[in-house]
Amino acid sequence: MISPPDRASALQSLKDFLPRAPLYARDRNHVAEGHPAVSKLSAAIRHRVITEDEVVDAVLNQHRFSRVEKFIQEVRWRSYWKSWLSLRPQVWKSYLESLQMMKHTPAAKAAGAVESQDSGNEIIDHFSRELVTTGYLHNHARMWFAAWWVHLARLPWELGADFFLRHLLDADPASNTLSWRWVAGLQTPGKTYLARRSNLERYLSPSLLAGFSQALAEFENPSPHLPSDIERPTITRPILPDFPEKPDLSTGIWIHSEDLSPENSPLAECKPIAIRVIEKSAAADSQVRQTWRNAALEDAAIRAVKHWDIPVAMDVTDHIANALLRWATSHRLEQIIALRPEIGPLDDILSDIRTGLAAAGIHLALVDRPTDLAMRPLATRGFFQFWENLRVPYTS
Repeated sequence: MISPPDRASALQSLKDFLPRAPLYARDRNHVAEGHPAVSKLSAAIRHRVITEDEVVDAVLNQHRFSRVEKFIQEVRWRSYWKSWLSLRPQVWKSYLESLQMMKHTPAAKAAGAVESQDSGNEIIDHFSRELVTTGYLHNHARMWFAAWWVHLARLPWELGADFFLRHLLDADPASNTLSWRWVAGLQTPGKTYLARRSNLERYLSPSLLAGFSQALAEFENPSPHLPSDIERPTITRPILPDFPEKPDLSTGIWIHSEDLSPENSPLAECKPIAIRVIEKSAAADSQVRQTWRNAALEDAAIRAVKHWDIPVAMDVTDHIANALLRWATSHRLEQIIALRPEIGPLDDILSDIRTGLAAAGIHLALVDRPTDLAMRPLATRGFFQFWENLRVPYTS
């Protein structure tokens, strides 16, 4: 796997990357086989096998901020997107509604051909094949691919975002959805991203460029396919709903793939009588993505056993609410506590989960990492305002 699914390997990969972190600003845009210029830790960070804070701290323990600012900035883009969408959850809902309407349309059929590496462009087919095979694409390649999809193939961005979400090991609803919106000219009104031949020729490695001379011609003079209607999303969830832990209740910890390091979180001091890894099955996801996720879940279960000295089993199920209820009932739990999932598929079903548990007299408590709570109110505007607030402690 191109990105490690277990914590020990992720920490070792981070350690191996640290000497190259100062070169990231210079080399990060180059797309070459094996992707030597980037950390390839995005999947581990996205599922918090290791956390953003751990990555940033490790880099700053070895290098001055001025030498690694670009790398840290890129890590915090993920934090920004998550915070931005958390404040505006209607954007995710609107995306899902649009996607549902596009099923069985001619656009969906055309998108399927691209997924099957039959786009008519060898460069796009190469990246599509890499994505499907490995679950990974270099960020610059993702931008080129999305720009071709939206502005040259004139396919709906929602179908492209869905393709990425089903295959990328590191895909999360915030980064994926909002990045595609940005390419399409929706996220920052008036700005789109175009993939240009000169840019591909500059950053694609010679070994990859060699076979793509005809395909490059399509990127010669791209023109934007501008959205017909642009609405600037407003903040609709300024304050997170509060579901606090209740003391003196028999408690179990629920571990899910949104955050796979509960032993390094505010849950670390919790005294549970039971722990369970319960995850929703995702049949639409690629086999590569499912395999990576299951390995990461198993690793989290092993670490939870070591930390809390309690047996931990794992369920991957179509009915999380039922699985949680059965588990809680069998252990006579009065409360289940979990790290709060971000906006996305798991958050979408939390209301049903909470209702089912409450009917049985079981409280569901959600806990936030302090960094998430601190960053959320900083994402009311654009990224660079967000970043200026974050970088102050490093430069003062």
